Amino acid sequence: MEKVFGLLGGHKSQCCIEVDEKYQLFRSNVPQRKIVVDEDSSKVWTLYDSGPRSVHSPLLCFPPVSGTADVFFLQLMSLTAKGCRVIALQYPTYWTLGEFVRGFIKLLDTLRLDKVHIFGASLGGFLAQKFVDSTIHCPRVQSLILCNSFADTAIFNHSDSAVLFWAMPAILLRKLVMGNADVYANKDKAIRESVEFMSEKLESLSQSELASRLTLNCINCYVEPQRLQSLPITIIDVFDDCAISEGVREELYKFYPHAKRAHLKSGGNFPYLSRSEEVNMHVLIHLRQFEQTRFSAFGEQ
Repeated sequence: MEKVFGLLGGHKSQCCIEVDEKYQLFRSNVPQRKIVVDEDSSKVWTLYDSGPRSVHSPLLCFPPVSGTADVFFLQLMSLTAKGCRVIALQYPTYWTLGEFVRGFIKLLDTLRLDKVHIFGASLGGFLAQKFVDSTIHCPRVQSLILCNSFADTAIFNHSDSAVLFWAMPAILLRKLVMGNADVYANKDKAIRESVEFMSEKLESLSQSELASRLTLNCINCYVEPQRLQSLPITIIDVFDDCAISEGVREELYKFYPHAKRAHLKSGGNFPYLSRSEEVNMHVLIHLRQFEQTRFSAFGEQ
């Protein structure tokens, strides 16, 4: 289980990213928004929306199991400086993919967004694929960027226990995600700090938020890739140790043989934090193909 979800360190030392000037600048300049789109007022979407509001096909970022919306602060700061509209999202407690799909459609309608581009990390990438799969007759996604992601939850071998996550205490759920605290001790500084930051974000999630995400991550489900064959896709992955195995990466390549591949020499589980400049470059390359179209993520220069 540890290798599955990211091997987050459990130490409590102060996270360097939390006090970093870039993160502080982000928090002071980009307001956090909370939006309720369901009848259940407890289901709250949290988001950071930065860039030109005239753009109706922005880049949306979906976090992994352990992440919150602000884990994409380096994408928001860098890409919006280049004229791109970026919205980092944190989805509420949804226990089924059907709930997630219906809620996300309502959010897009509330924000008055056209077809969007999605950057999905791990579980976020899987949810993005399933959203496209589920809305094939009324598409709302123009393209996908999948980072260290997967297309079939069977790889986790926890479909039987997934139905019990709702009853597990938060401390046990976090242990399922955290794993060995020393696993990144010999990694470079940026990777270690990305793990520390994501560990802090994991601690901020409630029992229901974490249990619902783990349920979506492990319940028996897979993507039907033929429904995404016409969609522009970029796959970003790393060559060093991460929670996604070589076999899972190869399966994703087979699912989307037309996809562009962006390989990073290193970066760990969270390259959008540890190798943000490289990731942002590949995101820009992906989005540039839509310039001068109605689906551009960039505002007028």
